[in-house]
Amino acid sequence: MMPTSFETPLNQALQHALRHLDPSNQTSVAATATLSELRDRLAVPLNPSSLDASDVVDDLVNAVRGGILGSAGDRFFGWVIGGSLPAALAADWLTSAWDQNAALYACGPAAAVVEEVAGEWLKDLLQLPASASFALVTGCQMAHVTSLAAARHSLLARAGWDVESAGLAGSPPIRILSSTEKHGSVVRAVRLLGLGDRNMVALPVDQEGRLSATALTAALDEAPLQPTVVLLQAGDLNIGAFDDFTTLIPIAKARGAWVHIDGAFGLWAAASPRYRSLLKGSNAADSWATDGHKWLNVPYDCGYAFVADPAAHTASLSHRAAYLTHDKDARDQIEWTPEWSRRGRGFATYAALRQLGREGVATLIEQSCEHAQAIVHGIGTLPGAEIVWKPQINQGLVRFLDPNMEPAEEDHDRFTEHVIAAILASGDAFFTATTWRDRKAMRVSVCNWQTTSKTVDTVCQSVATVLHEARTARLFKSSAI
Repeated sequence: MMPTSFETPLNQALQHALRHLDPSNQTSVAATATLSELRDRLAVPLNPSSLDASDVVDDLVNAVRGGILGSAGDRFFGWVIGGSLPAALAADWLTSAWDQNAALYACGPAAAVVEEVAGEWLKDLLQLPASASFALVTGCQMAHVTSLAAARHSLLARAGWDVESAGLAGSPPIRILSSTEKHGSVVRAVRLLGLGDRNMVALPVDQEGRLSATALTAALDEAPLQPTVVLLQAGDLNIGAFDDFTTLIPIAKARGAWVHIDGAFGLWAAASPRYRSLLKGSNAADSWATDGHKWLNVPYDCGYAFVADPAAHTASLSHRAAYLTHDKDARDQIEWTPEWSRRGRGFATYAALRQLGREGVATLIEQSCEHAQAIVHGIGTLPGAEIVWKPQINQGLVRFLDPNMEPAEEDHDRFTEHVIAAILASGDAFFTATTWRDRKAMRVSVCNWQTTSKTVDTVCQSVATVLHEARTARLFKSSAI
C-alpha cells in the first residue's frame, strides 16, 4: 500500500461533521433509514484491493444517511444522552490523531498528566473527598465495575479472604442491597464481578422514589455479619430521585456495609449551588460513579469512578509486569482502571471543564433543569396529556390519554406509545418511553448544552400538533366503528 495523505480525508470529514452539527440543518432527530436500507448500503462485498481514503469517507457518510440520530443536537430528549461541547469534540478528534495508549505515563506522558488533573478537578466540582482515588472509564457501567471491584476487595479482605489471589469460589457471599429503582448497569456490573444476581435484594421506596430507611435497617440486621454493599441513587432514571444520604449512609456504615452511589447524571447536581443540597451527606459514601457523556457533554465514551479508599481501589485492579515501564512519580492509569489498552479520554474531559469553568458547569446543570421543567409543563398541560412527574432536576414524565369514552389504563398506555411514535416520525424531537409504577409514560430528559428556551417552545408546539392529530384520528376511528 502506498503512503496515504491525511489532509484530504480529514478535511472531508471536517466538512461532513460541520454539516451534521450545523443548527440550521433541521434534519429529523429520529432515524429515517430502515434497517434493510442501512444493511443494503453498508453490507457490500469487501473490496479486494485498497481504496482511496477520501472515497471511503464519502461512501461511509452516504451509506449511513438517515441512520444517525440527532443525539448531538438540542432536540434530543431520549434516555440521558448529552451532546458534545466544541472544545471537548475538538480535543476528542486530537485524541484520535495523537493515538496515545493511555495506560501508563511511559506510553503517553501528556495523557497521564491531563487525566490526573481532570480527576482532581472532578472531585472538587462534585464535592467528593480530596483523598479519594479516581478512574476515567468508558461509562457508568464500568465505573460501577471499578467501584464494586474495590468494594469486593475491601469486604472480603475484612472477612480474611484474598479474592484477587483465591478467586470467589468458597468465599463469603456478598449481598447487594438496593432500591427497586436500581439501574440495569449495576446488575451487569454485579454479574461481571461474579457476585451474582441472586445476591441482589431490592428494597421498597417511598412516594418520592427514595429507599426506605426502615427497610434498609431491617435488611442489614437480618444478616449482620454478611459482607454487604448498599447501593444508593443520586438521580434515578425515571424521576431523578435522590436517596436520603444523611440518613441512609450512617445506617449502612454503622453496620459495616460499603456504600456505593449510582450518580450517572445526578452526581453533577453537586456542581450547582441551586441543586447541591440534594446530595447532602453523599460525600460520606465509599464510592461513586457518574458519566461524562451525559451532563458534562463530552463525546462518547466517558465515565468516572471515585473510591474513598485508594488502597482498596488499586489492590483490586493493579497489575505489574517486567516488560512494563512504571514511573515512580507519575500516575500510571493502569493501576486504577479495568482496561489495559485504553483511549486518552482525559483530553476531552479536560477541554470540557476548561471551556465551561466552574460557573459554566453550574449554568449547564441549572438551565437543563429549567428546560426539563418547561417541557414537562408545556406538554403535560396540553389537552389530552397529563404530568406524571414534575422534574426535580432534569428528568420528568408525561403521558397521553386515550380520548375515547371510559378508556382503561391499557388504552392510555397504548395511546401514549402511539403518540411517542408519532413524535419520532415527525422528526422534530426525540423522546423515549418507560413504564413507571405500572403506567406507560414518556420520559423527558434534558442534558444537552445546546437546548434553549426557543428549542423548548418549538418542541412543545410540535408535540401539540402531533397530539391533536393523534386524538382526532383516534376519535374518528372510534366513531367509524
